[in-house]
Amino acid sequence: MNKGKVFFIGAGPGDFELLTLKGKRYLEMADCVIYDRLVNKRILSFVNNDAELIYLGKENTEGGTLQKIINDTLVEKALSGNFKNIVRLKGGDSFVFGRGGEEIEALNKYNIEFELVPGITSAISVPEYSGIPVTHRNIARSFHVFTGSTADGEGIQNFEIISKLEGTLIFLMGVKNLENICDGLIKNGKNPNTPIGIIEKGTTTNQKTYTTILKDIDKIVDKVTPPAIVIVGEVVNKREMYNWFEKKPLFGKKIIVTREKTQGEIFSREIEKKGGESILLPTIKLTDSMDKFDYSTLKNYQGIMFNSPNGVDFFFKHIPDIRIISNIKIGAIGSKTASQLKKYKIIPNIVPEEYLSENLAKSMTEITEENDNILIITSDVSPISEKELSEKYKRNFKKFIGYFNSKIEMKREILERNLKNATHITFFSGSAVENFFSNLEEISLLPNEIKIISLGPSTTKVIKKYIDKNIIQCEVYTSEEVLKVLESN
Repeated sequence: MNKGKVFFIGAGPGDFELLTLKGKRYLEMADCVIYDRLVNKRILSFVNNDAELIYLGKENTEGGTLQKIINDTLVEKALSGNFKNIVRLKGGDSFVFGRGGEEIEALNKYNIEFELVPGITSAISVPEYSGIPVTHRNIARSFHVFTGSTADGEGIQNFEIISKLEGTLIFLMGVKNLENICDGLIKNGKNPNTPIGIIEKGTTTNQKTYTTILKDIDKIVDKVTPPAIVIVGEVVNKREMYNWFEKKPLFGKKIIVTREKTQGEIFSREIEKKGGESILLPTIKLTDSMDKFDYSTLKNYQGIMFNSPNGVDFFFKHIPDIRIISNIKIGAIGSKTASQLKKYKIIPNIVPEEYLSENLAKSMTEITEENDNILIITSDVSPISEKELSEKYKRNFKKFIGYFNSKIEMKREILERNLKNATHITFFSGSAVENFFSNLEEISLLPNEIKIISLGPSTTKVIKKYIDKNIIQCEVYTSEEVLKVLESN
């Protein structure tokens, strides 16, 4: 029998970039991925489109029944002969209260090969993101990690022993037993004034940190919701000095990104670098049509206008010989398009100060002669009129559809769920706006307080067809400017 191999991958605590390089590599080669509740869904973007995704998540208090289903599913997939590489993707690390051992034992019964990829455990990473070191010289020379809950709900830990430990105490999955933990420590000799920190939804933009002392836990216990890490010890007092993540410029902001998937991924990572949460909901899909272009006709043109980085990519993807454009003047609509050209070792002859198609056409007159032929590489939704530009600027403008911009259908419940908690939504094109509101159907589903960030005037014009409030337009029409606007609004 051709058995599959199972890779146990620790996905880390929440921030998807805390996934290891090895974990990413194995995800990319996976045929089947079985993942749990605490895995950041952005990590699943590394999985190829042909792989089977199976969600088997469970709350902290759930146990035996679902665990048996997980074990049986791993065995079934490995023995089916249909999957070569099966990934078991688990939040944190597979062996830190993750039941990875039980799953391996299920595989061993059938001699199924497996491999372990360690994950960054929340026990260390979440306190770090809150500015709390688990050890510190002269304060805590050790740290101890405990489960804050048990399957039977009884006898959480032996507090008579734990309370005597001098190092930092860390409890995972302990929110529901928070008062019991504090009472147990105090009753067994722990100083009631010992600092305690509770970090909720750590390493994400939803992170909240509460600090108090053991005897005052009743004052904050009702504020905390799982998942959360409980950390007890003098190191908690270092938070005021070491706190860094919660000071990032986009921390606390949940931003919907409607760009095409590839560009959306890039922009999402910039949001996450600044501490925000990106909700990637592509509304458009780009399809290449440059393979139908006759590059031999370029000898008839004196200029080429590129209206977007996408047009640049599709044009140079199929060009047979870069030298055929050596005598052609190149115009780029803005800095992003110019940067994309530079990746192909092309420096544009002109970039207008205002990033609008009309301005680029006008600028092309500075580097071409009357009656020259100018090729415009654009999309099928571009409103550019060849006739109007030709008459106005005494050139022969010819538009070629370099790529098609098609709508991505989204289920209403997905939109509604993601909009519910979003603080901002970003639009980079009129087509993204049209497709978004077409999917939305009802404007009332858009939260009243959500802020709408528009790349520029043409995009704003389309937005105002649907809604005329909370629109913030960028003064410079670049993704960098969108990030600046997000920081200040």
